[in-house]
Amino acid sequence: MTTLRLRQPKVALPCDRSFWLLDIGADTATAPLRGDERADVVIVGGGYTGLWTALRIRELAPETRVIVLEADLCGSGASGRNGGQVHSWFAEIDQIGAVVGLEEARQLCADTVASIAELKALQQNGTIDMDLRLDGWLWTASSIAQEGAWENAVAMTAAVGENRFKPLTADDIQGRTGSSASYVGVVETNAGTVHPAKLAIGLRKLALARGVIIHERSPVLDIETGRTCTLRTAQGRVRAEKVVLAANAWLSALPELRRHLYVIDSEVVATAAVPELLNSIGWRDGASICDSQAQVLYYQRTSMGRVIFGRGSGNLAFAGNFGASFNRSPEHGRDNVRELHRVYPALRGVRVEYDWSGPIDCVPEHVPVFDHLRGHPNIFYGMGFNGTGIAQTPIGGRILASLVLERNDRWSASGLVGIERRMSLPPEPFRYLGAKLVRGAVRRKNEAEIRNRKADRITNLLAGLKPGHRKK
Repeated sequence: MTTLRLRQPKVALPCDRSFWLLDIGADTATAPLRGDERADVVIVGGGYTGLWTALRIRELAPETRVIVLEADLCGSGASGRNGGQVHSWFAEIDQIGAVVGLEEARQLCADTVASIAELKALQQNGTIDMDLRLDGWLWTASSIAQEGAWENAVAMTAAVGENRFKPLTADDIQGRTGSSASYVGVVETNAGTVHPAKLAIGLRKLALARGVIIHERSPVLDIETGRTCTLRTAQGRVRAEKVVLAANAWLSALPELRRHLYVIDSEVVATAAVPELLNSIGWRDGASICDSQAQVLYYQRTSMGRVIFGRGSGNLAFAGNFGASFNRSPEHGRDNVRELHRVYPALRGVRVEYDWSGPIDCVPEHVPVFDHLRGHPNIFYGMGFNGTGIAQTPIGGRILASLVLERNDRWSASGLVGIERRMSLPPEPFRYLGAKLVRGAVRRKNEAEIRNRKADRITNLLAGLKPGHRKK
C-alpha cells in the first residue's frame, strides 16, 4: 500500500478566470465533501473528461455509485478556458494512425464525428444550451511556410474513404472570416464552435440529473492505494474500489506519468463585443478558424460579436510544476493582440476586455493515452488532450468507462490504451533546458515564417526536434 500525493490546484481569482466562465457567472452548484463517503468509482476532476466518464459509467452500469471530486468548480480547468473549437479527429488522423494503426484511426476519427452529432442532439433537445454552431472549421495558411500543412491528413482521410475536407480559396476565406491574412486552406464543414463553459456546466447538470454525486471545492490531497482506495480531502474521505484520474495537467505531480507528460500553456484574449464591425467586414458566422503556424493560432467570433483569439505561448513548466502565471500571463496576451491586429487590422481600435491562460497536459505523440497506474490496476487515468478535446473527450469517457467496468470491448482494447508504447521524456533538468532551446527555436522560426522569411539553419534544426513535429 502506498500513498499518492497530487499537486494542489491554485484556485483562480475571479479576475484570472476565462471570459467563458465570467460570461455566465459560473459558480459551484454542489457542496464540498465533508465526512466519510463510499463509492464504487471516484473520479478526480470535474472537467470534460471526468464528467463524460461519469456519464458513460452510469449509461453502462446505472447501479454504479459514482462520485466526482473537483478541486474548484466543474469546468474551471482547461474545459472552461479553451478556444471553443469543435472539429473531428480527422485533422490528426496521421498522428493517431502512427499510434494505433490506420484502421483504428479511421474508426476513432469517425467516433468524433458521432460525438459532434451527440453534442448537436444535446443542444437540440434542450438538454444543454452550449451555443453550438456547426458553421465549419477552417484550417488555413497565412504564410508560404504554412501552405499545405493539411495535405497529409486530407490525403489519409480520403484514402480511408472519408470526404471530410473541401478546399478553400483566398476569396472563400475572406468571405467567411473577413480577413485576407489567410489565403488558402481547407474546411471541415461539420464542425464549428461552442461556448466551453456552458458545455461544462451543462455536463455537470446532466451528470447530477443522472445520479452522479459531485463535490466541488474538494481538492484531493492524497490517495491511499489498495484493493479499496481512500481519497482524502481537507474535510472528508471517500473509499472506493476504482479511481479515475481526470485532472489533466495536475497529473504531472505523479512521477510515473510525468515521464510521458509535459505542461505548457496557451493564452487567449477576448475583445469587446463589436458585432456591427464584424458584420461590416463579412465575419458573420460561428466557424472556428486556425492558421497553421507552429504556435497554434485559433480564433472565433462569438454569437454576441466578440472575437476570441488564442495562441500557444511556448511557456513550459519545470518538472510539470506550474504556478499562478499559468492562469494569467503578466504580459496579458501581448503576443495574441499583436497577431490579432495582423490578422484583423480593422480591430486595432477595439478594446481587449479579457485575457487568460492555463496549463495544458501534453504528450509527445499529441494523441491522448489511457491506462492504469503501474502496480495499481484499479487506478485509471486519461491524459494528453492537447490541441483538441471537445469532440474527443466523449471518446475518452467511453474508454475509461470500459476500463473501469472491466468490459471486453473495442474501447478497452483500443490502441490508445497502454503507456508502455509511448515515448518517455528526458529527466529534469535536461527536459526543461532542452525544451526551452527547442521552443525558443520554434518561436524564432515561427516569427520569421509568418513574415515569409526563412529562419537560420540552427533554428530550423532545433525546431524540428519539437515533439509531434509534422514534416511536410
